Amino acid sequence: MPTRDEYLTRPIGDRVARLRGTPDEVARLLDGRDDRALSRRPDDRSWSPKEIVCHLRDVEELFLIRFQTILAVEDPSILTFGATPEALVAWGIGGEVGHPLDPDRWAEERQYSRSDGLEALRAFQRRRREVVGLLDALGPRQWRRAGIHLARGRLELSEWVASLAGHDDTHLGQLQRAVDGRP
Repeated sequence: MPTRDEYLTRPIGDRVARLRGTPDEVARLLDGRDDRALSRRPDDRSWSPKEIVCHLRDVEELFLIRFQTILAVEDPSILTFGATPEALVAWGIGGEVGHPLDPDRWAEERQYSRSDGLEALRAFQRRRREVVGLLDALGPRQWRRAGIHLARGRLELSEWVASLAGHDDTHLGQLQRAVDGRP
């Protein structure tokens, strides 16, 4: 599956097409599986299928906010996964709670393992429709708007979309392995 860097070499339409197709692929992978199957972790270090879908749902909300911020504010700084503790200090966050964008902390605090996997899928589908609708309405100038990534610097909206497309592919592969019982 393509990575973020590979998506950067592709037309914007290909990136949006990946985003548009992901919810159907997730639904196909979950089809016919009961809660017990969706709750099964392949091993102690891996997420279950429903935890992966909850993560996709929550990241979708995060990217929608990022995209809206980039479109509304000139070159905003965007908090990202993997930001260093030093970078978090500049934001006045972190400390005892840790990084606010820690996927494992989200899984625990938001109780992914107790969630309804199919409801998480429906929420992901709704949020993804919002994201794709927003992107479909953009003109060329809007695609060049940018946000400041804490590690990579200034990234145009099209580059952020490449990141989300690569994220989709990463987790589609993870989801396929999880439903197959492989870490």
